[in-house]
Amino acid sequence: MIRLAANLSMMFQEHDFLDRFAAAAEAGFRGVEYLFPYAYDASDIRQRLECHGLSQVLFNLPPGDWEAGERGLASLPGREAEFRDGLEQALEYAAALDCPRLHAMAGVLPDGADEAVRQTHLQTYLGNLRHAAKVCEQAGRTLLIEPINGRDMPGYFLQTQEMARQIVDEMASSHLKIQFDVYHCQIVQGDLIRHLETQFSRIGHVQIAGVPKRHEPDQGEVHYPAVLERLEALGYDGWVGCEYRPAGETLAGLGWARAYGLEPGTPASDHSR
Repeated sequence: MIRLAANLSMMFQEHDFLDRFAAAAEAGFRGVEYLFPYAYDASDIRQRLECHGLSQVLFNLPPGDWEAGERGLASLPGREAEFRDGLEQALEYAAALDCPRLHAMAGVLPDGADEAVRQTHLQTYLGNLRHAAKVCEQAGRTLLIEPINGRDMPGYFLQTQEMARQIVDEMASSHLKIQFDVYHCQIVQGDLIRHLETQFSRIGHVQIAGVPKRHEPDQGEVHYPAVLERLEALGYDGWVGCEYRPAGETLAGLGWARAYGLEPGTPASDHSR
């Protein structure tokens, strides 16, 4: 059964962040994700989760200086200590929020990066992921890496599914998985169901959005009923994160989700992770 999680960084922006938990629960969601929790006390977020019967399913490690354009630290040479500090902070929040998954953003290459620079970033990335996967295993968490398209995030280091698969295979850790974002995969490569099938055993989380405008999944060029039907047939039992920007008011655009059991006002019954 497909289980939908609301992305509170993008959805329910009609409300302040801490009020989005109530809005998501009232809309029928039982799981939530978002980019970063670090501007808020973990205890305040935990209170919202418990009050509204929500599971925290995912958030990202600290990304560096987001306002300056940084999009993660994992591949940035010379920032290893900062990456490790961010990992520890994320694990503290994960423990407080009972969140099983953390996404480590790879970071952006410098303009004009040549092959030597790319190799330096790759070795830094592999070293940081090897350390983080081991620490996450000790903490009982799963680390995720996500290919992100270079149109939305120019210069992002990890863009292809093949590269993500190679890295996960090289690490050979059950605590390092792929975050399969259908929106990003469609923009970069397409062939969605084939990629889904090829790397299914490596997938730790799935996200969806309409392409190309990143609105509701029933808008745009991707036929999500076929993609989600195949995902379910493969035996996926995790969450599907709704990481899209509503075209209008969030609730007005949720009609598509009723096919997957989302009903406003339904009581919380499934708090599985």
